[in-house]
Amino acid sequence: MAIIVTGTGASIPKNRVSNDELAKRVDTNDEWIRSHTGIGARRFADDGKITSDLGAEAALAALAKAGRKPEDVDLIVVATATGDYWGFPATACIVQDKIGAVNAAAFDVNAGCTGFIYGLDVAASMLLAPRRKVALVIGAETLSRISDWEDRATCVLFGDGAAAFVLEHQDEESDRGVRYSWLRAKGSGAKSLYLSQPERTKTFERDGDYAKPPAIIMDGKAVYMFAVKAITDTIEALLAESGLTIDAFKWIVPHQANARIVQAAAKRLGIADSQIFMNIEEYANTSSASVPIAVNELAEKGLLKQGDLIMVMGFGAGLTYGGTIIRW
Repeated sequence: MAIIVTGTGASIPKNRVSNDELAKRVDTNDEWIRSHTGIGARRFADDGKITSDLGAEAALAALAKAGRKPEDVDLIVVATATGDYWGFPATACIVQDKIGAVNAAAFDVNAGCTGFIYGLDVAASMLLAPRRKVALVIGAETLSRISDWEDRATCVLFGDGAAAFVLEHQDEESDRGVRYSWLRAKGSGAKSLYLSQPERTKTFERDGDYAKPPAIIMDGKAVYMFAVKAITDTIEALLAESGLTIDAFKWIVPHQANARIVQAAAKRLGIADSQIFMNIEEYANTSSASVPIAVNELAEKGLLKQGDLIMVMGFGAGLTYGGTIIRW
């Protein structure tokens, strides 16, 4: 048996904001952003659009490519750090309703920027159970809604977007599909990257500023050091587990957090730039949506063919990290 990726789709907001345009609102400039991150622009969702809207659009696009209808879906997993609601209900349930996937179970995965990688592993594992055949794994974010526009070190990094994979259980043996997965966490670094909010430590009293909106807080240096090691550890672990060499891969698709992080890790491992796919210059960091957006772009441009071997990986809040090997 095998768990095959049969379709991908994305929802990319039309509102493109370049570094120069952002500099009209934030004390920054194009040269600084590009030199430190590799980012040239980002997309922001239109006012009135929320994470589930983007997720639903990406899901329908992926289903169309897979030749499936919403009622064919048995499972929806949404990876997001910016759900429609804090806590509950799950954004996956709202997506399920919006696309009419009346036969699907639905839940969210919150693993920061590694969320889509975790979601792939969860969905692939659940498809091994009897009677489940089709799953949607969606990465969807509206990070513009939680960016602190007074913090120029972080607000320039993020963008909005969504993308989805359709996974299908195939009874016949195949070397295609999701092959290997390796996941880890480092909770001791939780405060290196988190969403600010009042502490919930008392039953009847509400301390802190409950009226202040949550915002991204990041220790840039700590996250940079963690991310470079996370990439190298993930690649080395997946190669050891699979018995493959790096030359076997058509593409390595990392989370699009910072081009300098990826370049530093690639240099440590001796990986050629031509083997790594990056689109951060156009979309910035879309957290759990970045990997599926990048893979969907590869597929739509004809750069990803059936039988190609790819490695996808994430690293981010939690702290979490990990990767997956897929034979397309």
